[in-house]
Amino acid sequence: MARDIPGIVDILFPRLSGGLVAALNRGAFRYKKLEAVSEELIGQSSLQNAMLFELAVARAELLLDGQTDPAWPQCISIAIERQRRHYAAREPDVIEEIDQKIANHAANNLVEMLLRISEGKLNQVEKNPPIPGMGWIASGAGDFSVGSVLVEVKHTDRNFVAGDFRQVLVYWLLKYANAIERNATVWTDCLLLNPRRNVGLALNFDKLLQSASSNANRVELCELLRSIVEHEVVRR
Repeated sequence: MARDIPGIVDILFPRLSGGLVAALNRGAFRYKKLEAVSEELIGQSSLQNAMLFELAVARAELLLDGQTDPAWPQCISIAIERQRRHYAAREPDVIEEIDQKIANHAANNLVEMLLRISEGKLNQVEKNPPIPGMGWIASGAGDFSVGSVLVEVKHTDRNFVAGDFRQVLVYWLLKYANAIERNATVWTDCLLLNPRRNVGLALNFDKLLQSASSNANRVELCELLRSIVEHEVVRR
């Protein structure tokens, strides 16, 4: 969703540049008793990384649903459906043993990460929390949420980047705008997870909003977003 509106994001969050991104990443941490997925193994897989780790997320969701050993055809079906929301994904011809090993490792890491925050917050893990739309901005869904925490998952070989922070900030603003109208609650915090690297990064939304914007508060940013969206509607 955030990738579709880059101009708006730049206006809302002009400070979300290299320096701030580097500072935010310094707060990243690793989970005890979990191990990163071997990059050497990943290099041996013939699958595209996008499909490989989409399989991991699909398997994690099924494990969270109580399946002890989800069937790989079911994982593939879910992964293909998710990828086709964004582009014309093709079903892989075969899932090799090494692909299963990698996806299972990443899936188990993700499940353990989510269960740990669920136990700490005394809340259940919610899959695909809805993200409201606004005007011409379509509605969507996040990855997970646990109580007041939005959880977004990135299976990359690098630190979190500006686009990752923009994504969760836009999600939060759309959720906040909708919550004002419905007198509902909003997420207070965000947790970025990278099960591939065994990395997590916890962020408070109010602090992130102020750091990424020109010290604007949530109300000012929400009104700015509405103004931009309404202006774009008129232009169109």
